[in-house]
Amino acid sequence: MSTIAAKKEYIEKLVEELNKYAQEYYLFDNPSISDKEYDLKYDELLKLEKETEIVLPYSPTQRVGDNILKEFQKYTHKGKLWSLDKSQTVQGIIDWHLRNKKILDDYNSTHDEKLPELEYVLTKKFDGLTINCTYDNDGILIKAATRGTGEIGEDITAQARTIMSLPLKINNKHVIEVHGEAIMTREAFEEYNKNSDVPLKNLRNGAAGALRNLNIKETARRKLSAFFYDVGYNEGNAFKSYFEMMNFIKEMGFPIDEYIKVCSSIEEIESELQYVEKIRHELNYDIDGVVIAINDIKTREVLGYTIKFPKWAIAYKFEAEEAATKLLDVEWNVGRSGRVTPTAILDPVELAGVTVKRATLNNMDDIKRKEVRIGCSVLVRRSNDVIPEIIGIDQDTLEGSVEIEPPKKCPYCDSELVQDGVHYFCDNTLSCKPQMVKSIVHFGSREAMNIEGFSEKTAEQLFEKLQIKSIPDLYRIKKEDLLNLDKFAEKKAQNLVSAIEKSKDCNLASFIYALGIPNVGKKTATDLAKNFKSLENIQKSTMEELISIQDVGEIVAKSIIEFFCEEKIIKSIGELLELGVKPTFEEQEISKSPFSDKTVVVTGSLENYTRTTIKEKLQLVGAKVSGSVSKKTDYVLAGKEAGSKYDKALELGIKVINEEEFQQMLKE
Repeated sequence: MSTIAAKKEYIEKLVEELNKYAQEYYLFDNPSISDKEYDLKYDELLKLEKETEIVLPYSPTQRVGDNILKEFQKYTHKGKLWSLDKSQTVQGIIDWHLRNKKILDDYNSTHDEKLPELEYVLTKKFDGLTINCTYDNDGILIKAATRGTGEIGEDITAQARTIMSLPLKINNKHVIEVHGEAIMTREAFEEYNKNSDVPLKNLRNGAAGALRNLNIKETARRKLSAFFYDVGYNEGNAFKSYFEMMNFIKEMGFPIDEYIKVCSSIEEIESELQYVEKIRHELNYDIDGVVIAINDIKTREVLGYTIKFPKWAIAYKFEAEEAATKLLDVEWNVGRSGRVTPTAILDPVELAGVTVKRATLNNMDDIKRKEVRIGCSVLVRRSNDVIPEIIGIDQDTLEGSVEIEPPKKCPYCDSELVQDGVHYFCDNTLSCKPQMVKSIVHFGSREAMNIEGFSEKTAEQLFEKLQIKSIPDLYRIKKEDLLNLDKFAEKKAQNLVSAIEKSKDCNLASFIYALGIPNVGKKTATDLAKNFKSLENIQKSTMEELISIQDVGEIVAKSIIEFFCEEKIIKSIGELLELGVKPTFEEQEISKSPFSDKTVVVTGSLENYTRTTIKEKLQLVGAKVSGSVSKKTDYVLAGKEAGSKYDKALELGIKVINEEEFQQMLKE
């Protein structure tokens, strides 16, 4: 390959191959090559692009950039993105159907060319962020934008490219705009939160926040997915039906949801609405209803539009997970890192079967942006069984309300607060009770130093009565000290002292996680241990060394470096080592087992393992751990309260084993 032309031709071939392999992996869950083979080809492409400076706009290397954008640019959609009319009752759907039928009957009675009988296509209404993707005459993705006003959105092309299932090039020779919904799966949500200093509150905010983040690496970390469901602008041949349009979207390689139902009667529609609502909470992504749209495109044209909505489609909305109530007050709480965050105190309101009294407010920027004030009426959303969030206010209730002011001093220790960006911090890490108590609890937790019998109540007593003001102080506790604490008799005191002593012999990854480094979860701590082998090496690590580790970006690397530069951290670690704490790293060999090279999915809760420890165990015995069940799955390990993954395994005839059977197979 001596000539540039030959290298360009080979680059085009590699790009085509890699995009095909990615589609097999992310769209069909049916890879034809191994991850190692894919990585070799990808690295070869990367090398050639650097050497020739030829980078195709649809190259897989363009999916994740290192850049941070300065601002969002506006984008005018070629075709308008309409809102949908909504109904929360079946009667509302019946009324809509009868209006359609009357217009259809009137049209057919006055025209020679008759419209077909009404036929509806039902699809799930995804609860994410709408994206509009534009492809040019060569089938190349040239723009992705948010819905915005429906006519003008924001350019999020760089962010959308990080969605691995979104095709960067399609086999189509006409300009089109394809609408979809960017979503975050529960697996991606849980994985992100394991390693995040600021956990996401719910799936929808996870997706929306990712696409509206100017740091493209942060967007990529959230591993978004998407479903596509509409061609809003098309310079090619017109579609005759919605079903034909959906087939086109699928043929072009866009991910579509498998649920698409054609109904010709209200009875059929009602049955499907009940079915989707029943399976709603078993899905690994959020939906908030069902979209019902007329199948025949000509009928759609006859029905037309109102000022806001198409008359030929409607959204059936499930029971509201949003409610309006009054904001009574704001409480400020201190976290383990010293961050002081606001929590809304609400007039109690029933929401999705639960009485809600509190909601998160995130930070002062969020409060100002949403114009939240004490005394006004706020709209609260509850999702994924986490603390509810205020998503907006009723402007008509602002009169007489009081502006929310951040505290100048820590609400617990009265120290002056320090502002860093949009957040406020209490720097008094030694004698601020909430910080110290949460740090102690984290340090002793199961995935950290695993000190048995360690609770928040115990940590509070240690702080208040034994003056435990630092982590090293834990290792200075004597049994007789504990006997003075509430509910501590001889045996309980001895057990805790023994557990603290036992924790001194710990593995390096657990110790790193226990230190509470910002942005470093258990997975990152494990990766650091595997790469550096010793605490000393991690402490001396450089930015270049850290970012060379997969999934460690500049933000995480900076957090690690800054953490180990702090004098009080250096002093504290030194004391721990002097007191006998010995973090060690042992290379764990992958052993041969019945699970070697087998794909295993875990569902439900296990007695002897957490989600993290069972994943580590499976990897040690040579298994590949997956988050979803497919034909490629070899085993499903099911614990108590196994959900939809268990049902899908039975449906596909995949071997399901319980925890006892798993242990027995390892012994064989």
